[in-house]
Amino acid sequence: MQSLSAHDAKARFGHLLDTARREPVVIERHGRAVAVVLSKEEYDELNAIKLRQLRAEITAGIADLERGAYTEYRTDELPTLAGQIKAAGRERLAKK
Repeated sequence: MQSLSAHDAKARFGHLLDTARREPVVIERHGRAVAVVLSKEEYDELNAIKLRQLRAEITAGIADLERGAYTEYRTDELPTLAGQIKAAGRERLAKK
């Protein structure tokens, strides 16, 4: 995977597009990765993977509900629960 500064990406946009058709390109600003440019095909493939995963999780959730495996929460508990879900998601992403 190639990296380009934001300045170089702007100055050599055609080159950026040609490279992104072959492999993802990381765009850096002040030495920090801020974006990735990738081909439309790769983007579509990643979205298809995410959609399959989401469908599998929804199917598992529905199965849990149907067998009574769920927890009821009070309204005042929802902000805490949302924070826990976000933290678990960030932790899962960090492990990848």
